[in-house]
Amino acid sequence: MFKLTALTERLQANNLSSRYCKIMSSTMTDITQYIELQSKRVEQHLNTLVPTQEGPNKILFDAARYSLLGGGKRIRPILALAITEMLQGNVHQVLTPACALEIIHTYSLIHDDLPAMDNDDFRRGKPSLHKHFTEGIAILTGDYLLTYAIDLLVNENSLEPSVKLQLISTLVRQSGSQGMIGGQVMDLCSSEKAICLETLKNLHLQKTAALLTAAIEFGAIISKASAHQMNLLRQFGENIGLAFQIIDDILDVTSSFAKRGSDSISDQKNLKTTYVSLLGVQKAKDKADYHFQEAIQYLKQLPYETSLVENLANYMINRKH
Repeated sequence: MFKLTALTERLQANNLSSRYCKIMSSTMTDITQYIELQSKRVEQHLNTLVPTQEGPNKILFDAARYSLLGGGKRIRPILALAITEMLQGNVHQVLTPACALEIIHTYSLIHDDLPAMDNDDFRRGKPSLHKHFTEGIAILTGDYLLTYAIDLLVNENSLEPSVKLQLISTLVRQSGSQGMIGGQVMDLCSSEKAICLETLKNLHLQKTAALLTAAIEFGAIISKASAHQMNLLRQFGENIGLAFQIIDDILDVTSSFAKRGSDSISDQKNLKTTYVSLLGVQKAKDKADYHFQEAIQYLKQLPYETSLVENLANYMINRKH
């Protein structure tokens, strides 16, 4: 378990309110409570970043809030916050960029659920956006969230121009053709086809691990990590991202209703290759554990107290949904 005293001192050094520091000290007795507290911070900030609006485009903001504030683990922004705390960076400065990552993630889920993609009717226990509104509104809402995430980084006044440029470059690289979107294309083209384990790994390095790695890179950029430290953190991100995806494949089989609010498993429905379909549940668990151990080995090479991020990584691969 990470040291609460040291973490509280870092929070105070970052000028967080005394009330917030007291809450962190008194309630954060384990990683679950840490995640719950940081999730609330992220949720509140997202609510501020995408407020309700009146006018001719009201439906766009209503739809964005329906998906964006509809629950979720908030793993990506929490990971960015935790990395920043570990590296003793400024957590105030990373909050909006961290939320921009969650906005990108939300847009990707909206588009993933569309009939032309995974054709999922439920997300987080309620109808997918295209079912609650319309398919056209869902497409446009995803487009809005994508562009708005970049706008947030451009206009974040607490950041130096050089830092903004690094964040934007990272976001575009990890969410574009060499990252999340490229992985989604590979995923779409692999429907009804048998693919090998190495191809599946490369697919998920882009589709899932890239945006998780971006969250880690965001924390490192804000904290002005060295090139060597950034490389270690990227290796950590790629491995924990693969472990996260493998567990996701397992949960699709073992906990589909808890995960989606539906018994339907889109990967089976679309005849997609998964770690479970290739390896079986137990060997898939072994593969997830392998990547988790690899991730921790890279993390431990950093000259910082890493237990907070280790505990968060452990939570990510031991979650129940």
